[in-house]
Amino acid sequence: MCCALNLLAFTLLLQPAAAERLPGMNADLSQTSVSGVSSGGYMAVQFHIAHSASVIGAGVLAAGPYYCAQGSVWLARFNCMAPGTFTPMPAVALLGTDTDVLARAGLIDATSNLHRSRVWLFTGQRDTTVHAEVVEALKRYYELYVPAAAIAWVDNVAAGHGMISVDHGIRCASTGSPYINDCHFDAAGQLLQQIYGPLKSAARGESGRLIAFDQDEFTSGDAYSISLAATGYAYVPSACDTMRCRVHVAFHGCLQNAAAVGMAFVRDAGYNRWAQNNALIVLYPQTVARYGVGGWPASFVLNPNACWDWWGYTGPTYHTREGAQIRAVQAMLERLAGHR
Repeated sequence: MCCALNLLAFTLLLQPAAAERLPGMNADLSQTSVSGVSSGGYMAVQFHIAHSASVIGAGVLAAGPYYCAQGSVWLARFNCMAPGTFTPMPAVALLGTDTDVLARAGLIDATSNLHRSRVWLFTGQRDTTVHAEVVEALKRYYELYVPAAAIAWVDNVAAGHGMISVDHGIRCASTGSPYINDCHFDAAGQLLQQIYGPLKSAARGESGRLIAFDQDEFTSGDAYSISLAATGYAYVPSACDTMRCRVHVAFHGCLQNAAAVGMAFVRDAGYNRWAQNNALIVLYPQTVARYGVGGWPASFVLNPNACWDWWGYTGPTYHTREGAQIRAVQAMLERLAGHR
C-alpha cells in the first residue's frame, strides 16, 4: 500500500499543472500584431486581413497570400506550397478581388485599414517545403494594400523550413523538428521592430510568467472540435501586471504545436526576450492533430499534422472573421483586453 501511494504521488508530480483561466490584463488591442511560420504564417495573414482594424502588422515566414487555397486542400498542398507547371500559384489579382468582395460583404475588416500596416516577410534559401515564389506572391498581394516602403523582404539567409533563431534549434539549412533553425538570425526581433519601430534591446532572460491557459472556454467548451488543443500559452512580462501592454500573437507551424515539440516554439522562437523589455504580451494559441471522426459530440476533421486551418477543414468561412479558429483567437485577445 505504501509503495502504491508513493508511486501515485510520483505520477502526479509528473503531470503538467492544470491550465488556468486566461486572465484579463487591460491589454491595448489597438496595437495588436501577428506572426507565424508555414501554416502559422498563413494563419497570421488570415487573421491580419480579417481583423485589420486592430491588427497593425504581420511577420510571415514561409507562407503565401490570403485565401491562396480557396477552400481546397489540393490547392493548399500543391499550388500554395510548391507550385509547378500544372499547379500554378493562384493569380494575386484574383485573390485581391476575392479580398475586396469579402470586405464589401462585411466578412473581413475594410481593406483601407491595411494602408497603415507594416509587414515583414521571410523566405529561406534552403526551404524546399514552401517555395520562394509562394512568399513572393504574398509580397505582391500585400502590395495591393500596403505601401511598398512598409514591407520588409528578407531572402538572403540560407535557412531551411522553420522559425529562424539566433541560437536555438537545428542546423540552419536543415528542415526538421522542432522546426526552429539556428541561423544566428533574430527573426522575432526583426519582425517585431518592423511592425512596432525601434524597440528596447532584448532581455538576456525571461523574468515574466508563462501562463498555460484553457482554450476550451474560447470554443464553446470544445477546442478539439476545431483542431485546437485544450491548452494554450501566453507570456506576460512582469511590467504588464501594472501597465497597459500590447499583444503579439505567434502562430506555430504544422508539427510544431506543444503536443509535438513540447515548449520549443513557446520558449525558443525568440519572442519572449523582446517582449520582456517592451511591454508586449505574447499569445501562443495551440492546435492539436486530428485524424478524422473524434470527440463528443463527434466531429470530422482531418488534420494529422496539427496545421492551422488555411484551407477550410473547419468550414467555408475559415478565412474570415467568422472562421472558427479566428473567432477563438479573437476571443482570447478580448479576454486579455479585459479588466485585471
